[in-house]
Parts: sequence; structure tokens; C-alpha cells
Amino acid sequence: MTTNKMEVMEIKKLVLTMSIPIMISMLVQALYNIVDSMFVARVSEDALAAVSLCSPIQTIMVAVACGTGVGINAMMSRYLGQHEQKKAQSVLCHGLILSVISGIVFAILGLFGTKFFLNLFTHDSLIIQLGEEYLSICTSLSVFVFVQIAYERIMQATGHAFYNMIMQGVGALINIIFDPIFIFVLGFGVKGAAIATVLGQMIAMMIGIWITNKKIKEVEVNFKDFSLNWIVIKEIYQIGVPAILIQSIMSFMTVFMNMILIAYGALTVSVFGIYFKLSTFIFMAVNGINNALIPIVSFNYGARHFDRIFKAVRFSLLLTICIMFLGTCLAWGMPDLLLALFDASKQMLDIGIPAIRIIGLCFIPAGINVILGAALQATGFSKASLMITLCRQLVFLIPLSYVLMNLFGLEIGWSAFVITETLCMLISLAFYRRTCNQIQRIERV
Repeated sequence: MTTNKMEVMEIKKLVLTMSIPIMISMLVQALYNIVDSMFVARVSEDALAAVSLCSPIQTIMVAVACGTGVGINAMMSRYLGQHEQKKAQSVLCHGLILSVISGIVFAILGLFGTKFFLNLFTHDSLIIQLGEEYLSICTSLSVFVFVQIAYERIMQATGHAFYNMIMQGVGALINIIFDPIFIFVLGFGVKGAAIATVLGQMIAMMIGIWITNKKIKEVEVNFKDFSLNWIVIKEIYQIGVPAILIQSIMSFMTVFMNMILIAYGALTVSVFGIYFKLSTFIFMAVNGINNALIPIVSFNYGARHFDRIFKAVRFSLLLTICIMFLGTCLAWGMPDLLLALFDASKQMLDIGIPAIRIIGLCFIPAGINVILGAALQATGFSKASLMITLCRQLVFLIPLSYVLMNLFGLEIGWSAFVITETLCMLISLAFYRRTCNQIQRIERV
């Protein structure tokens, strides 16, 4: 029997070796998103507007793919920890089938619903036409991104995060290389951006299939004796559905915050948008730790190595607090320089500097919430993790922001982020303590 490194490797080394490749792949993906927008912006302002309007659909697609992937990841890791190879194999096969089905569903929705969706936001015929051209390609071939992300999670579940980095990194680089070729050289415009996106996803998927078949020995993709099992699907989506909702909630939070902030002018909305882009890079490292922690905790939960779970969570929290402390220092020490990256005017600086400094105070409790949420998901408490995310992004944040901004003004209103994350951190700690107590009871049995 092959020994899995998630069972034997020293915990600190394990968390770092699993996290760092994921962080790097996320960095490449974030850079691709920025470069892609830069190329589209050079086509025309209408082209950028069209692609921006399509963004929520792409975000939801990725949320469904990643959420399903979290379910695959957690259940595979748990069964591998229990040395139940056949069950892990079944989860893998079901996960791939569910990913293909999800791609087909979004292809149908894209075929019949793209124009209706775009009409919700604009009646500009050119923007609608460009949006249809872009989104119809991305949705009709979305099966590539669904299967690609499924293979990423298979690699994470088996402890091969380095291969995950290669797969995702190559896909993003292919996209960056082909963007200008399809958009400008071949003259496809917005269609070219969509083709480059799909091409990158397809090549990443093919790399994932090859690596899994050739390099990953813990499991194999084999449908020879496969039969559909609704219990396995239920297990995947018991963890997957809350994860899908967690990733989708942020889109709704942004919409509601923009509705509140627009009363203070478009410049305030722009400031919030800039903060959002900047915070993405700060949270990237924590999300890398988060994605690495889920399979580590799931595997050791299945293997009943509970002491390794506690050590992994403690070390992940320590890393996260250090990273987020650095983020807070940047927010307080150089908010003007950060805003200058976006050619901020004096008016924007007046609004943006206090906003970034105040919101920056929420980074540490927010990071703690992310890590404890991962621990809850991996140990089967996905509903608790979902509830905390709902409170963080909607239930507490939106009403609190509205009340504070209306009563005390914009600057005090930003503190809603700090209050919300701090309250949710206390709730997260309470849930995690309950989880630890339950694990200890299991250990004594």
C-alpha cells in the first residue's frame, strides 16, 4: 500500500508544500484576468462593457465548478484517508460525470438565455451583440472549464498540488498568448477573447487528463465497472452546494454594496472596486492555504489522525494572521501609493485613503474566518460554513453598511466591514470549538 504524504509528512511542511503551488497558480490566474481585460479594452469601450456584463455568468460557472470540485476533493481525501480506494475511485468518476453534465446545462442556458440576461442591464444593441458573441462561446464550450477544475481538485485531493500549478498556469499562459493573436492579428475582436479563453481551458483540461493518467498513482480514471450511485452524488453535493453558494455570494454582495454606494457618487463605487481588486491579491495567499487545508483535514479526518487536523488548522491560522497583518500594514502605510496604481485623482484619494485604511482593519478576522470555514467544510460542517459566509457577505454586512452610512456618513460606514468580520470570527471560533469537541468525543470512542 502506497503511503500518502498527507498521512505522514510533517504538518508545517505539508501545509506549505500544498499551499505554495496553489498560491502561484492563483497569482497567474489573477494576472490573466487583468491582462485579458486590458486586451479587450483596446478593442473598444463597448467591448469592455459587454465582457464586464458577462462576468457574473462566468463567476457563477466557476462557482459551480469549484463548489463541485470542493465536494470531490473533500470526499476523495476522506476515503483515501480511510484507505477506501474503491470509494475514492467512485467519487472521482461521479465528479467527472457531474462536471460534464454541468457544462452541458450551462451550454443550454447560454444558447437560450444570453440575450435575455444582457437585456436586464442594457438596451444598447452593440453591447448586447458583443456580449452575445462572447458569452455564447464561453458557455457553449464550458464543459472544458468544468472538467479542468475537476481535475485540479483531484490533484489536490491526492496531494499533488504542484501538478495543479502546472495545469492551471499553462492554461492561463496559453490564454494570454492567444488573446492578442485572436483579437487583433486574426481580427476576431471580442469573439477572439472568448476563443482564447476556451482554448486555454481546453489545453489545461488535456494536461490534467494526461498528468492524472500518467503521474498520479493513488487513483485512476476507469469507468469500466462504474455505475451511477445517488448516495455518492449526495455526498459530493452535501459539501459542494454550500461551497457553490459561498463562492456565489460575493457577487451578490458586490451588487448590493454598489447599490448603497452609488448614492455617494460613481467615484465611491470606483473606490470600492479598486479595494476589491487590491484585496484579491492579499486574500490570494490565504485562499491558497484554504484550498490546501481542505484535503489535508479531510484525509486525516478519514484516517482518524485527529491530532494532525488540529496542528494543520493551528499552523494555517498562524500563517494567515501573519499574511493578513502584512496586508493591514500595507493598507495603513501606503493607501495613496496603492490608489496611484489606478491613476487616482485628488477626489478619489480623499475617499479612497480612509476607506482602504478602515477596511484594512478587517483583514485579520476575515482571514481567520476563511481558514475556520475550510476546517468546517472538510469535517462535514458545510452548513455552518455557509451560514458564516452568508453573515459575512450579506446578512450582517449589507444592513450594517446601509445604517452606518446613512446615520454617520461614508467614512464611518466603511467600519461595517470590520464589525462584520469581527462578529463572524467569534461565531466561527464557537463553531470550530464545537467541532473540536465532537472530534475529541469520536477519538475517545
